[in-house]
Amino acid sequence: MTNSTFRNQPQLTRVTAHALNVGERINTAGFEKEALSAVPLALRAGHDGVAVLFRYGAVVFLNMTMEEEAAFLDRLLPRIGGRLTPPEEEAATVEILGETEDQVGSGGPIHVRDMSIARLLVVSDVLAKSVALAHDERDVAKVFETIEPFVRELASSGKVSRDRRGILRLIGEALLVQHNVSGRVAITDKPDALWDRPDLERLYARLEDEYELIGRVETLNRKLEVVSDTADTLADIIDTRRSLRLEIIVVLLIGFEIVIGFWQIFIARGGH
Repeated sequence: MTNSTFRNQPQLTRVTAHALNVGERINTAGFEKEALSAVPLALRAGHDGVAVLFRYGAVVFLNMTMEEEAAFLDRLLPRIGGRLTPPEEEAATVEILGETEDQVGSGGPIHVRDMSIARLLVVSDVLAKSVALAHDERDVAKVFETIEPFVRELASSGKVSRDRRGILRLIGEALLVQHNVSGRVAITDKPDALWDRPDLERLYARLEDEYELIGRVETLNRKLEVVSDTADTLADIIDTRRSLRLEIIVVLLIGFEIVIGFWQIFIARGGH
């Protein structure tokens, strides 16, 4: 399929792509009859546009007005799990370039040889991954902001003023972000469109570099390791506090037993 992707404008040379990360997941079942593509799911939408849905919660609108996007999102709302408000978003312009190769200029339009559905799916895949990464980066940044005061206090005084419930809350936040981010989006996986169109590998590689997907994933993974280590440290602090509390209780019990023993001895001698 080539320019017939857009029914009413077969010779369309410029398309706006608008990516949104609307939730933690999207239920894509039931759209099969409308699909231009199954994986990812691409549907005709609006007057003459295409909506590409990704199960991890991203949607990319191609050649659609803001009103058409809003109407489609209203239709999609019951299928969105863990809705994000406001959603992460990113936009790009795709233009046909009269060259033999696709070109991706830094900060400029994405130039393609044609507006085939395969090329648009590759572009949509990268944009969807980029907005999903932006959401995960924001979540990890929030956890860092939460744990920073704790780390500073621990570094300066060697102790923390938070109670057990406060520390458990920090552990919960750290583990929740780690769980949500890890594996939610397989950023390093290539789009399914490349299985049928290996000639688009270069376009994907250029887009991947332009949006710095690999570098952002590596940075995110390093931050997740810090979050994990911090959660382990917090757990160790709780264990240490509990152990110290138990030791104090044991010492007090032993002291109490000794006092009772001496008291019994004193009473017994007094009786004689």
